[in-house]
Amino acid sequence: MDELRKNGMMNHLLGALERGEDIGHYGRLVFAIVARHFMTEDELVGRLANDRDFSQEDARTLVEQVNAHDYNPPRREKILEYMQKQDFPILPDAHDPDAGNVYRDLDFPQRVYDHISEYHHQKAE
Repeated sequence: MDELRKNGMMNHLLGALERGEDIGHYGRLVFAIVARHFMTEDELVGRLANDRDFSQEDARTLVEQVNAHDYNPPRREKILEYMQKQDFPILPDAHDPDAGNVYRDLDFPQRVYDHISEYHHQKAE
């Protein structure tokens, strides 16, 4: 949990979940995609289920989907796109150019970076 709090966006999402706020579909999605690398599946489900509009069962389903697709953490631009589709602000300060850059503040497992590298290599071909 301390690791996730190093990133302003993740700290913001964690705080909102701790208060039982509805962080919206895309807020939950972003949280799950990033947080799955820093907590157990049960911890992640428990955090997501704190969202007042999201049940334990909904949280488990989302986590299973994110794991099955093995999504990479989204870039800032994608997070900004997501924010336009919901009321809850995923980024606490969307005007800060560093907000939403999870790669700047968090150390992901090497496989995440390898997956990104492989994607860019395939795209270049």
